[in-house]
Amino acid sequence: VQLQAYGGGLLQAGDSLRLSCVASGRTFTNWIMGWFRQAPGKEREFVAHITWNLGTTHYADSVKGRFTISREKANNTVYLQVRNLKPEDTAIYYCAARSSMATIWNSWGHGTLVTVSS
Repeated sequence: VQLQAYGGGLLQAGDSLRLSCVASGRTFTNWIMGWFRQAPGKEREFVAHITWNLGTTHYADSVKGRFTISREKANNTVYLQVRNLKPEDTAIYYCAARSSMATIWNSWGHGTLVTVSS
């Protein structure tokens, strides 16, 4: 499985952003796609995930209401839409994937840096 995330950059507080993750290497039926982030000096944390089949979503409490995860099956892409960016959203954002039967996230992209200035 290959995951390529892009869409990061330097933004200002209050801006909106959409990150994309293009997945390849297999069919993703019965897989779950996720986004994680790692802020400077902090551990990587879960942001959101979506089931490939039904599009069922789940979010970390800290991002509910501002982040939206979605997927587009036709082009094997998972998106993370962020609105009202805050400086604390500054982080490297990673996309990840795992089988719905797996308990760990075993496929990771290289990440895309999002920097939010106040």
